[in-house]
Parts: sequence; C-alpha cells; structure tokens
Amino acid sequence: MPLVIRSESAIRLLLLAALIGGATVLAAAPEAPFLAENDAAMTKMMAAMKIMPSGDVDADFVAMMVPHHQGAIDMAQAQLRYGHNEQLRRIAQEIIVTQQEEIAAMQLAIGKPLPPSAPSRDTPSAKAVRAPRTHEEQ
Repeated sequence: MPLVIRSESAIRLLLLAALIGGATVLAAAPEAPFLAENDAAMTKMMAAMKIMPSGDVDADFVAMMVPHHQGAIDMAQAQLRYGHNEQLRRIAQEIIVTQQEEIAAMQLAIGKPLPPSAPSRDTPSAKAVRAPRTHEEQ
C-alpha cells in the first residue's frame, strides 16, 4: 500500500530529512578513501595477530606485536595521505619512525635478521627520481 502524505508540513519534514541525509553522505565522501585504508589496515593487522602459539613466549610476543606495530604504521601513512592537521601529520610521522624502530628492535631481540629496507609505497621509485647530472655528464 503506497504511503500518502497529505500535509504540507509532513512533505517539508521529509524533504528536510532527505536534504540532511544527503548532506551527511556528501560530507562523508571525501573521508571514504581514508576510512577504507584504515579499515584495510585494521583487518590485516587483526588477522596477522592471530598466531598459533609456538611455545616460545618471546617469539609469540614478537609475532603478535609486529603486525600490531605495522598496523599503526599503515594507519599513520593514511593520515599523512588524507589528513590536514599539521600537528597530527607530525605525530603520524613520529609513529611511523618509532614503530619501525620498535619492530627492528623486537626482531633483533629474538635473533631474527632485519629484513632488507625497502621504500614505502609513498616513496617515488628510483626511476622516477633522477640524481642531478654532474658536470661530466652534461
């Protein structure tokens, strides 16, 4: 049975509700990529933290903490890509550095070698960045 609206005030109220709802959706749209990246980081982190106990408390601790710290790094990188608050951007940069240092320290503490360093996905490739030409090359 179709809904019949007979009062003009009811129609105005429905229009207002639709406009407010639409404004909310539009306001959330610019945040969508940030939220998607954060959600992906959280999902990846939570899955990686579910480990099978090895019997070595220290190794298990590191196995769970490394993805936890990597999740913080991934979320901080999303903040750098999409955030505008300069104070929060500085904090995000600090999070990236300190979490990387802590991952390295934990891996070294249990005798694991450090992985080779690699540029972050936000770092331009070596092909994209050219060193200045020397006088001999000109």
